[in-house]
Amino acid sequence: MPLQLIISDRIEVSTLKYTLMHKNTCVADVEIDEDTGVILNNDNVMAQEHFPIGVVHPLRHKETVDKAALNKWWTGRSIPVSRMGINDALETLGIHNSQMLLTKCLGLSLSDHYWVRPVGNDMTWENVNFFDNDFSDDIGDVLFGTTVKSLSFDYSSPDNTSDGNLQKRWKIIGGKRCLLKSGSKPYRQQPFNEVIASAILDKLGIDHIPYTLMWIDDKPYSVCENFVTKNTELISAARLLQIRPKENNENEYLHVVNICKELGIDIVPMLDRMIVFDYIIANEDRHFGNFGLLRDPDTLEWLGAAPLFDNGTSLWYDRQTFQFLADEIKCKPFNNTHGEQLKLVTSFDWLDLSKLEGIEDVFSSVMSDPRTQKYVDAQRMEMLSHELRQRIDRLAQIIQSQTPVNEMDMNDNDVDEDEAESYGMEMT
Repeated sequence: MPLQLIISDRIEVSTLKYTLMHKNTCVADVEIDEDTGVILNNDNVMAQEHFPIGVVHPLRHKETVDKAALNKWWTGRSIPVSRMGINDALETLGIHNSQMLLTKCLGLSLSDHYWVRPVGNDMTWENVNFFDNDFSDDIGDVLFGTTVKSLSFDYSSPDNTSDGNLQKRWKIIGGKRCLLKSGSKPYRQQPFNEVIASAILDKLGIDHIPYTLMWIDDKPYSVCENFVTKNTELISAARLLQIRPKENNENEYLHVVNICKELGIDIVPMLDRMIVFDYIIANEDRHFGNFGLLRDPDTLEWLGAAPLFDNGTSLWYDRQTFQFLADEIKCKPFNNTHGEQLKLVTSFDWLDLSKLEGIEDVFSSVMSDPRTQKYVDAQRMEMLSHELRQRIDRLAQIIQSQTPVNEMDMNDNDVDEDEAESYGMEMT
């Protein structure tokens, strides 16, 4: 039953009591505002080491739970207000904000193993998790705008805890948990980019998540299988950076590298490959949320770097074709330009750019479906292919000369920064 907290003579807050769970480990009891979905309080800490990374901080020689950080983590699990179509979806569902969806699915996700269990309930993680148990398509249908208002929505879905700005949904395909993700107007190019990026990563032998293309109602979507399992969970770099403050002698890059080293993981080889790859595809949105480490949720052992994923905000995805040659490409996460970021690479010995010979054929293959022409015409495809080849050739020159590079020295194939974000029924 909800607990009524009288805040003033006029305001009553109805709260629901839950236990924060990490698989079957009871972490702490929490009270969640029924109307807003935020955590108002936590107590009865039972397994402090299982709190989400960044929630427990040292204070006066002892560790304490940061209530603000806990609530930020919790509300951060909700669908962001910047998601394409979220306002229409919330109206269809008849709720005020996406945070209210969290308790409706017990906060369950397909990226980690945290959830909330109503106090007094004896359900187990095995009963409710989405890795083993089927989930409803209702919320995904609403997010994709393919359903109407109903009084009987089934909220049991990992779509309630998906992040990112682009339309996306989870779907069980052939028994596998797959993420479907759209592109943004006018070209809807991100799904194509994900598949092209997968082909490049394949050729370079870089650990990554494969993407394929799917068409729904003549619109392209990228599809990738979930790489998190019931025995692993993704801890993003953004979370890792909450472990401790940055030292005076650390930049953002060293902050990440040193924290991972302190956890027993050498992340430098993965960062080398990520930075080089992002240079090649002109990735504009490698933020701290789309790379990180994998962890065992039972033992809390750190397993290693996560494979590369979420590469679609790249290849001049939203530029008009004539703008390809216009401006400087901005990038993330360690420097503002790819040329500066390349200086962080410790070794190119692993890189064989000759494996990218004939990469132009990948464009032709990925975009061979006649429906592609509605979004990426032949002229744009040719320009994309040409500019990608220019970047590969320029990278070869940089490696050969081993001299600092200024992105403005590129052969007129640089573009403006864009603050976008992108992730991961006919398969192609």
